[in-house]
Amino acid sequence: MSHSQISPVTLRTLSALLTYPEQDLLDALDELQLAVPEEHALPLLGLFTYLRTHDLVRLQENYVDTFDRNPSHSLHLFEHIHGESRDRGQAMVDLLEEYRCDGFEPTTTELPDYVPLFLEFLSVVTPERAQGLLDDAIHVLAAVGGNLSKNGSPYALVFNVVQGMSGVVPVPLASPPVRDMDEALEVFGTGADGVEPLLKPQTTHTLQFHAQRPPATARI
Repeated sequence: MSHSQISPVTLRTLSALLTYPEQDLLDALDELQLAVPEEHALPLLGLFTYLRTHDLVRLQENYVDTFDRNPSHSLHLFEHIHGESRDRGQAMVDLLEEYRCDGFEPTTTELPDYVPLFLEFLSVVTPERAQGLLDDAIHVLAAVGGNLSKNGSPYALVFNVVQGMSGVVPVPLASPPVRDMDEALEVFGTGADGVEPLLKPQTTHTLQFHAQRPPATARI
């Protein structure tokens, strides 16, 4: 199976397209579309058209309905693997450490496993590093894209392009653990809002984007 080349410009564009729509994004659509290589721009035409032909309020309502109210579409990678178990907290700690090792300090308040943030990170590291991390995460990204596609969301096109940049055949994800916030609070403590667990590393772990590493046959 062939795949297209990692493109930092495409990754930054995909990151922008997956963020909560604001007027500045709509104003930049022409610039974003022209900047993306043709092999990636063509598969995104449907999303660009969607964003151009709906008013901002409607776009924002649809975004919330799509990503915030449907867990199967969540833009938080580890939610699809670990649910709200303690493993998710440690995975986010490890991912944040990966960011900082490459000199990337997130300026957003989003959690480290937020897909737009992850794509932005991939756009600033070496192509080889980006390819390796993308290939590791492609199983989760493909699952989210598949769920979006089943629901007819134009945002599925972003994940189709991402999947096209990986040479790995995605494998189905196991169901994440049942939400266990009591356990998470016991391990990590409460956050500033008194609800979400803080992310406190306890030991050093190897970053993984899946509960169990896919079999070797999944890699081309």
